Amino acid sequence: MATFMRSSFSLLHGYSKHVQIAMVCSRAMASKTPIGFVGLGNMGNPMAQNLLKNGYPVVAHDVFPEACKQLQDQGAQIVDSPADVAEKADRIITMLPSSPNVLDVYSGQNGILKKVKKGTLLIDSSTIDPAVSKELAKEAEKCGALFMDAPVSGGVGAARSGNLTFMVGGEEGEFTAVKELLSSMGANIVYCGEVGTGQAAKICNNMLLAITMLGTAETMNLGIRLGLDPKLLAKVLNMSSGRCWSSDTYNPVPGVMEGVPSANNYQGGFGSMLMAKDLGLAQNSATNTKTPVPLGSVAHQIYRMMCLRGYSSKDFSSVFQFLREEENV
Repeated sequence: MATFMRSSFSLLHGYSKHVQIAMVCSRAMASKTPIGFVGLGNMGNPMAQNLLKNGYPVVAHDVFPEACKQLQDQGAQIVDSPADVAEKADRIITMLPSSPNVLDVYSGQNGILKKVKKGTLLIDSSTIDPAVSKELAKEAEKCGALFMDAPVSGGVGAARSGNLTFMVGGEEGEFTAVKELLSSMGANIVYCGEVGTGQAAKICNNMLLAITMLGTAETMNLGIRLGLDPKLLAKVLNMSSGRCWSSDTYNPVPGVMEGVPSANNYQGGFGSMLMAKDLGLAQNSATNTKTPVPLGSVAHQIYRMMCLRGYSSKDFSSVFQFLREEENV
């Protein structure tokens, strides 16, 4: 028996650091220990709520105290900084607007990496530059922690229902260790490759999303100008080859669908400023890889123009309203 125990210890001691941490994560998931969550905006808040619903204690932080109230009422512990989150949780999810926000939350004066514990698993679900994800993975490794990029798709509706798609970048062993955790918030957990590839997949997805939303908005506007009822036109499109997510799930025309931002004066959802940011990331990546993206470039310019015209905080489907106003100008 003693020989067996010594052999087992030697085998475990010989494992790589990544495998050891993955084992820690697996045991932690089984016992439902606290999950740290930083960033409680339109997406982060419902994601954190789904963790609570699935029995995970949540320790959370957001720079806006009012964003924390609903989650606190549901039983989450609210703390004063990302560093405080790192003190209380060894699995932390971040959901933030941009690369500078992510860098500050991880590497800032009160950032996660200031107090992160060895063996902590860090999952960033923000949409940022893949190079920033790779940089943070190196910084986390110096602290004995593991970093994965895991941006999401599906919008606020999918965040609320727990049906998000996660695009995960990191070592495959890490992916296996956290799949159960991510499944509490998403229906599709896709392994994309090394750190940064999750961001690459998300940037490509959002460029296509912006292009199809622009196409849907232009098409619906033209049909209305030709005398078609918008609900009828949407029905035809969604039974035909023009069908896409922007037409059948997130239609940009007020009155066509319920439960989408266009039915609520384009409030909530995914802001035009964030779409412009993501399109900028796609443009940078296209430039760095010498990839022609003419439609992506046009979409980027249109969303930048929308932000200058007061659409920054409106959902990106408000491009329909923007086009209607432009024709009046």
